[in-house]
Amino acid sequence: MGMFDWTEKSAEVLRQGGVIAPDERLPWPQTAAMGVQHVIAMFGATVLAPILMGFDPNIAILMSGIGTLIFFLITGGKVPSYLGSSFAFIGVVIAATAYAGKGPNANLAVALGGIIACGVVYAAIGAIVQAVGTGWVERLMPPVVTGAVVAVIGLNLAGIPIKNMAAGNFDSWMQAVTFVCVGLVAVLARGMVQRLLILVGLIIASIIYALLTNGMGLGKPIDASGIANAAWFGAPAFTAPVFSGPAMLLIVPVAIILVAENLGHIKAVTAMTGRNLDQYIGRAFIGDGVATAISGAAGGTGVTTYAENIGVMAATKIYSTAAFVVAGVFAIVLGFSPKFGAVIQAIPLPVMGGVSIVVFGLIAVAGAKIWVDNRVDFSQNKNLIVAAITLVLGTGDFTLKFGGFALGGIGTATFGAIILYALLNRGGTTADRTVAAGDAPVAR
Repeated sequence: MGMFDWTEKSAEVLRQGGVIAPDERLPWPQTAAMGVQHVIAMFGATVLAPILMGFDPNIAILMSGIGTLIFFLITGGKVPSYLGSSFAFIGVVIAATAYAGKGPNANLAVALGGIIACGVVYAAIGAIVQAVGTGWVERLMPPVVTGAVVAVIGLNLAGIPIKNMAAGNFDSWMQAVTFVCVGLVAVLARGMVQRLLILVGLIIASIIYALLTNGMGLGKPIDASGIANAAWFGAPAFTAPVFSGPAMLLIVPVAIILVAENLGHIKAVTAMTGRNLDQYIGRAFIGDGVATAISGAAGGTGVTTYAENIGVMAATKIYSTAAFVVAGVFAIVLGFSPKFGAVIQAIPLPVMGGVSIVVFGLIAVAGAKIWVDNRVDFSQNKNLIVAAITLVLGTGDFTLKFGGFALGGIGTATFGAIILYALLNRGGTTADRTVAAGDAPVAR
């Protein structure tokens, strides 16, 4: 089967409790709606990361679309993923460019050279994995480790909507209204509306927000002037990279974090779909690395497989890669359309925050689901200790510094889990190992 040959399935499959697998799709109108939902779910973070580094958000959204299509082609359309701006670059880019924190980054070009170098190294790691094979993955990352790492991706991000996306009491209440809206759509709606729970919940919450602010004067009103003033079509401002040794040395190690994120993403999708995607891990690293290098060459941020994807896919049970082709094309259109970008940027921050709470929570639960599906035995101290420490390292954003390079919560949790498990599993017997889903329990 070719990468563009999806088996069409009706929504009846979902109603009967089934899933839409990566090589399947719903009818095109519903697939298109899913693709748009993915872009909107990723939009907040994809635009927030470049703003924090002084990059152009329109280029970031454009390159996330191009990167998603590159990833799709290199993985042969087998791994469902959207590539968005990576937060792993923020600290090192600010350090490399001495960015003051507001407005365009004057030293942007130097950071771009580092991002390209990082992408090349990341792709090279992928080529090695592709050549050597992926047997090491199971040894390094058994279900107790992958479950903890996936859960940590959601828990580590939890502070962003709660601390940074609600300026006051009204905003906090609006976040609550938003996640209640999403929850009600998820439980009470039926058919495609239920599958578009993030998008529909966001629209309902935005209408409520407009009624309370623009209508009743309770909070910061929605400002539509940016939408009116923005052009329908316009090319973003591209920037040429500059290759600086010190900047590259600072930024290249981020490739290690991207490997960990991508690995966690693939393990989560494997667990949710029941399809083993380990054979595509090398190609996924190459795809992400090439996409990062091309993004940096145009003036964009480094890109990574997005955790928010896992949340949306977990909620909808739709893992079709066709939705990501639509998402990539839609993001490219957005990148060349300041008008569309202005519409999404007009979504109130507390509403975006409420949606983020849902999505990040779903990621954390997807990690726990890996433990349940693989019947991880927490009566074994090694499993208990690995999971316990990993969750707190990631949630608390435990950071270790190596000279100018800082390894933040997701990185320390990922490598901590892998190293801890290897250390505690030395001399482990067959009875110590977790049982794969569907296997008979191991005799004790």
